[in-house]
Amino acid sequence: MRNNEPATDENRTPYVPNATAHPWRRMVSLGDSFTEGIGDPEPSLPGGHRGWADRVAEVLSAQVDDFAYANLAVRGRLIGQIVDGQVEPALALKPDLVTFSAGGNDVIRPGGDPDAVAELFEDAVARLSSQGATVVVFTGIDTAFTPVFRGIRGRVAIYNENIRAIADRYDCIVADQWALKEVQDMRFFDDDRLHMNALGHHEVARMVLRALNVPNDLQAMQPDPLPSTTWRAARGNDLIWAREYLVPWVLRRLRHQSSGDTITAKRPEALPVMYRRPEPSDAD
Repeated sequence: MRNNEPATDENRTPYVPNATAHPWRRMVSLGDSFTEGIGDPEPSLPGGHRGWADRVAEVLSAQVDDFAYANLAVRGRLIGQIVDGQVEPALALKPDLVTFSAGGNDVIRPGGDPDAVAELFEDAVARLSSQGATVVVFTGIDTAFTPVFRGIRGRVAIYNENIRAIADRYDCIVADQWALKEVQDMRFFDDDRLHMNALGHHEVARMVLRALNVPNDLQAMQPDPLPSTTWRAARGNDLIWAREYLVPWVLRRLRHQSSGDTITAKRPEALPVMYRRPEPSDAD
């Protein structure tokens, strides 16, 4: 067991939080748009997005005096790009807590091979855990609820089993999105039907904090009821979605382009977390 292990395996449950403050002082997050926070816009923050990783860092930072956080994730990155471009910079920051989510963009592509993804994923985990950091890895979400990605559910399940096996070998903490039933609802997703919105990122942050056994005050958030609509209106919305999101995504694939081609990491250095939730009076 690592010296900075937050709790025994028996205590790693949502119901037995640590009795004392968490042990981490430097968190580094690696990944793609999910970890960058796309779908959860916040203009006041670096990169213009907040996301689950920022939300977790905010909670951890509030509980200790000397916490720092870096986020190296960039939207659109495939796992090979994440491993090549983010692992070494992450290690150079000397983190004691690493979150690593990668391979989703590979798996959703036609012909995506979750076993090939797992080979690169394990190499990255071996390196990220080599300095004694606690490593958090993520399973993919159960896509059965969404027609757009329902067809790749089996592929995601294989990806998840590979992730769990790797986590077991390297003593990683698993943040289990597959089991996070709360977000299997399109009201937790952005208009692009791919990225979670603020509600979704909030629920993922709550889940990660449970996995870490960190007490917190984040409460479950309920989405607004779905408005009633006609079949014709729903199909019209589908056409708008296809024109604004699906077609550009397909064109980028054909042109071998990525939404992150001109994007750099929003928090390349481990710095204090400065975000303050705006109060209603701030808008006056």
